[in-house]
Amino acid sequence: MALQNIGASNSDDAFYRYKMPKMITKIEGRGNGIKTNIVNMVDVAKALARPASYTTKYFGCELGAQSKFDEKTGVSLVNGSHDTAKLAGLLENFIKKYVQCYGCGNPETEILITKSQMVQLKCAACGFVSDVDMRDKLTSFILKNPPEQKKNSKDKKAMRRAEKERLKEGEAADKVQKKLQQQTKDAVKKTSKDKTSSKKKGNASDEDRVSPAASQAGDKENGSGEEDDDEVQWQTDTSAEAARQRIQEQLSSVTAEMVMLSTEEPVKKTNPVVEEKSNGKTMKKNLVDMAKEYLKKGVGPKEMLSSLSGSSQENASALYEALLDGVEKGYAKHALKKKNYLAAVVDGENDSQLLLLKAIEDFCEKSNPIAVKEVPLVLKALYDVDILEEEYIVKWYEEGASGGNKSSLVWKNAKPFVEWLQSAESETEEE
Repeated sequence: MALQNIGASNSDDAFYRYKMPKMITKIEGRGNGIKTNIVNMVDVAKALARPASYTTKYFGCELGAQSKFDEKTGVSLVNGSHDTAKLAGLLENFIKKYVQCYGCGNPETEILITKSQMVQLKCAACGFVSDVDMRDKLTSFILKNPPEQKKNSKDKKAMRRAEKERLKEGEAADKVQKKLQQQTKDAVKKTSKDKTSSKKKGNASDEDRVSPAASQAGDKENGSGEEDDDEVQWQTDTSAEAARQRIQEQLSSVTAEMVMLSTEEPVKKTNPVVEEKSNGKTMKKNLVDMAKEYLKKGVGPKEMLSSLSGSSQENASALYEALLDGVEKGYAKHALKKKNYLAAVVDGENDSQLLLLKAIEDFCEKSNPIAVKEVPLVLKALYDVDILEEEYIVKWYEEGASGGNKSSLVWKNAKPFVEWLQSAESETEEE
């Protein structure tokens, strides 16, 4: 069965976890009785966790044609002749309106009907509640035919099993794609190695041809200057200027600057700016400024963290603040753009993920309210790209929510995402 990513915005992501079958249609009948049969509508609707009658009715409303879904046979029919591409486009609109979360874009949502007869989508990942546009024709059909409520944990387990099946199918497709990519990389590496070895052979042959003459000339020079060398006393210039010149000749510009900082440390001890670093706030501000300068110069993540002069936690907080400096909203997207730097923070000692989580907490507490509201979105984004793991997120949340700063809005906003993680883990253990 051919699979595709749920949502057009995720179509190019080869590792996207949410998959659905590609739509298959068939034209039946002729004349005034011609109809379009969506052959695998049940499978598509199951992948979207929506009743097949909703998708069939949506096609009818948008096309202005009669539509019918038979619950017993699972046959989905729409009057008229409609090509697959057109119906696939309408299905994408249905996914945007009635499946994907309006906050994080996750398709793991549930349809709710309020007491005031309003249709809402509740996201199981970030906890965001989306209000559906009630002017849409399908909303009246949903109010008359509400989705079945989950009565017990068995229904949840069934959904988890269906999700696991989708994941297995998606992982199988991902493995095939990874294998093809690896084969391509291996072929490129083999070609580059062959070229390098041929170049080395060519250089070696040139040296063999030149070496006899060069060795003879060297012997003559050594023979004529042996007595002079014995009388000469060699000295190395150890002045700061000479050291600076040697460093510039041997290293790249960025690395040379880092080495120069280390050679100038004794001089900087008398500098009043360094003496002010004894104050915690001043030191943190200086670390943030240093991190911003390194970002402008294009210094790599690991080099930057090793160059910052604070503790591991101070360096992580300074780096996170420098990366998101000036951002007003959409913190999760900006964090993903710089995920290489954040991955370098957690690529170290044990519990290093807690350093990044504490940095997120520090940034949100002193930033504007928008950053605090987007805490679950940032956590989920970093969780999806495997920078943060479930174990450390839960540990960080439990320690913070029961600690001295338990009244912080960070814990209130992070709670739905953490509960989602814990519920998924408990259901997996039960199975």
